[in-house]
Order: sequence, then C-alpha cells, then structure tokens
Amino acid sequence: MSTTTPADREVTLDHCRPADVTPVSVEAAALESTAPGHLRDLNREFAEENLSPVELTVEACFDEDCSLATQEQADQLREYVRAASFLGVGTLTVAVDDVANAEKVRPALAACAERAEREGLVFDLEGPITLEH
Repeated sequence: MSTTTPADREVTLDHCRPADVTPVSVEAAALESTAPGHLRDLNREFAEENLSPVELTVEACFDEDCSLATQEQADQLREYVRAASFLGVGTLTVAVDDVANAEKVRPALAACAERAEREGLVFDLEGPITLEH
C-alpha cells in the first residue's frame, strides 16, 4: 500500500526544474562490481561528469532447461535490480537471448519484475518471452 497519492506526485513533478546533466544508459556487463562501495564511487563519478544514469541494461540467457541454472540467472538479475536502485536509474532493461523452458523462466522473471517494482524501477523485458502466459 502506497502512502503517496497520485496528486502528491503531480505536485512534486510540477516543482521539478531541468538540470544540466546528460542521461546515460549503463550496461551491466561494464560494471566491475555490484558492491555498494563500487556503486557509490560510480555514482560520484557520474555526478562529477554531469551524467545521470537512467537505465541499466542486462543481457540474460536461460538456454538450459535446468531449475538450478534458471535460479542462478534470476539471482544475478536480482543483484542488478539492487544495483539499479542504488544507482538511481529508472529502468532496468533485461534482454533475454534464449529461453529453453518458458514455464521455468517466466516465474523467475516475474519475481524479478516484482522486486524491481518494489524498488521503484520499470522492468523492461525484451526478447522471446513475456511475463504473461
């Protein structure tokens, strides 16, 4: 349950003003680490360069019909959800290359999407699978 009403958000948005920053998309593969210390340093570097990370893009592959492999990939995606939230991006884009068993993968992706939503992120899924059946 949210304590913020849509009208409250509109008031906040009305009081925003442009900042002189460049929006950037960050590739997850380029992150050296998702450790808080590293992400904190990265945020500082973005600020010093007048850059604002708005999207974190992740490539995911579920090419094994194995519950353990699916869980391992989902755990990695959850790490990127946390990193995206820490970096302050608005969108986590997950590009899925291959899916061996959609019935195993769909619930794992749905859980990641739910986690992203709780963190205030848009979960953008690209590829041969959707969250709907």
